[in-house]
Amino acid sequence: MSRNSKSLETAFSSRSEDWGTPQKLFDELNAEFHFTLDVCASEDNKKCGNYFNKEQDALQQEWTGICYMNPPYGKTINSWMKKAYESSLAGATVVCLIPSRTDTRWFHDYAMKAEDIRFIKGRLRYTGIANNVAPFPSLVIVFHARNVREENNQ
Repeated sequence: MSRNSKSLETAFSSRSEDWGTPQKLFDELNAEFHFTLDVCASEDNKKCGNYFNKEQDALQQEWTGICYMNPPYGKTINSWMKKAYESSLAGATVVCLIPSRTDTRWFHDYAMKAEDIRFIKGRLRYTGIANNVAPFPSLVIVFHARNVREENNQ
């Protein structure tokens, strides 16, 4: 692998799956949505008083209310996106901070079903990472609460 190829590989991948939400971005989203549940958190990085941590396995929990999700950015992101979408069908609103990976199956299967897709200009400075500038673009998507019957009638 050439030096340039290795640099490109590093720029579009990451060694970490956990990218802590920048507080300013969360505060702006929270002012708009008034979150009631952080579905993917730890004691150290929780953004809401109510949250699911790794031990609680949020993918096995019911998501209700207005949910904030900044999922692990690895191989399990498909499962997180599926859960976010399905939770909106059951009546939750789910706001997701995710990498802008428009070429992936999960993006087309789930993110493209969001009512609101907000591309973030520039690269975010995530928390909890040594070099906190993301090597990838990010976006916010919003799955607004809707009833599964509405989705089936479209």
